[in-house]
Amino acid sequence: MYSKHFVEVKKFFDAGVWNEDKVREAVAKNWITAAEFQAITGKGIIGE
Repeated sequence: MYSKHFVEVKKFFDAGVWNEDKVREAVAKNWITAAEFQAITGKGIIGE
């Protein structure tokens, strides 16, 4: 099961509204998890 804001954050990222830094901020605010960050961006939280 995904975090409460996962679908919203993914939609914004996929549409180009949010960039990788903005998605990283969502992790910092506990909106999504680090694993969900990787699922959305395809990268690790530290920019792997």
